[in-house]
Amino acid sequence: MNPSNSFKEKLLIDKEKILSSKTNSVIRSRFDKIINEPAKSGLLKNKTFLIKDNIAIKNEPLSCASNILKSYISPFSATVIDRIENEGGIILGQTNCDEFAMGSSSEYSIHGPVKNPHNLNLVAGGSSGGSAAAIAENLADIALGSDTGGSVRQPAAFCGIYGLKPTYGRISRYGLVAHASSFDTIGIMSKKIDDIYKTFNVIAGKDKKDATSIDIKINNYEPIKNLTLPESIGVIKEDVLKELNNEIAERYSFLVDYLKNNNVAIHEIDLPLFKYCIPTYYVLTMAEASSNLSRFDGVRYGNRADSENLSELYVKSRTEGFSDEVKRRIMTGTYVLSSGYYDAYFSKALKVRRLIKDGYSNLLKKYDNLLLPSTPDLPFSLGNSLDNPLKMYLADMFTVPMNLAGIPSLNIPAGSSSDNLPIGLQIVGNAFKEETLFSFAHILEKEEIFENI
Repeated sequence: MNPSNSFKEKLLIDKEKILSSKTNSVIRSRFDKIINEPAKSGLLKNKTFLIKDNIAIKNEPLSCASNILKSYISPFSATVIDRIENEGGIILGQTNCDEFAMGSSSEYSIHGPVKNPHNLNLVAGGSSGGSAAAIAENLADIALGSDTGGSVRQPAAFCGIYGLKPTYGRISRYGLVAHASSFDTIGIMSKKIDDIYKTFNVIAGKDKKDATSIDIKINNYEPIKNLTLPESIGVIKEDVLKELNNEIAERYSFLVDYLKNNNVAIHEIDLPLFKYCIPTYYVLTMAEASSNLSRFDGVRYGNRADSENLSELYVKSRTEGFSDEVKRRIMTGTYVLSSGYYDAYFSKALKVRRLIKDGYSNLLKKYDNLLLPSTPDLPFSLGNSLDNPLKMYLADMFTVPMNLAGIPSLNIPAGSSSDNLPIGLQIVGNAFKEETLFSFAHILEKEEIFENI
């Protein structure tokens, strides 16, 4: 049957909201295609979705916010798209992002920068900033993004919504354009934790099209009952807390006190090899990106530059097709993989990654969860950090470790600053224990502990 009249009215309202949005978060809509599509029953019936522009939707453009793919149309859908649609979810359109998901501000895009809905002069975070801003604006119920080093959680924090990075391998990456294959995960964003929980139940699970997906059974969705806080949580030490924005630190301490008052055992921890996480992450991800992006050469698909010969075709297509930030990462990645530098940089970074992973594994054997800030600072001004890539990279200092370790974490909206800017905190769990994150977030949502601070 066709969508009900009331749901059609909702779609038309959503269309109008997207058209009138000033954040530049949604770059393409599909209303003409979906308005008369037969409705499907399922766990996600009539839930509306927006999808980051690096996740394939059949017969739709897939540009990754890059000139090199600006005219590319995907011939297939990602596994997550098929699973959402099979359970009744409605795909409204695609969201803006940093080019090839490389950035922390959603400013590196051929579609222009994404603006924060709480203040249009500020960034929405990145690289999934379009998805985060769209959810914060109520343009859809749920959005998908990708998280390689914080690209779901950091913009979720900047926009004041929930953002889940699942365990690596929990959700199929088939149809996600690769940035750094051993780090990339598809993540979920929403204003409601139950919508994230439902979507996770639908899209998680083994996929024969993705050899890295893990065959661990997902329990059938049931509303979370008998909510309980964890028995023990690891928290950062005072000296790390002092490095944060004051209002983020205050909100963090407020939540720690709430947990203490509710009989949760609080333990101060040293974050494993914390100062090495950012350099390790960027050595490895840039190396993987330089390999993954070698396929975009103007020959097989994507934008093709006018040229006299094959060598010139490669050079001109890639020079014209990639932005400065993507070129910077490709060149750095090629450098660390080159003869003479592989052992000095890439090989050592792999060893440090293993130590970081082991460190978090040991912590999560001692404590049920870890509580971290999502970001060290509040959203920053548009254009403020474009000429300072190192500053941009450091914005992910609290999110990158979870990607290095492959463990799940969830940004939880923790109210607003004195300037009405969102603050986010991050709950971290053991591998394949996402349900502990959902339970924790459900309690905070139910208790509304940040509502009246």
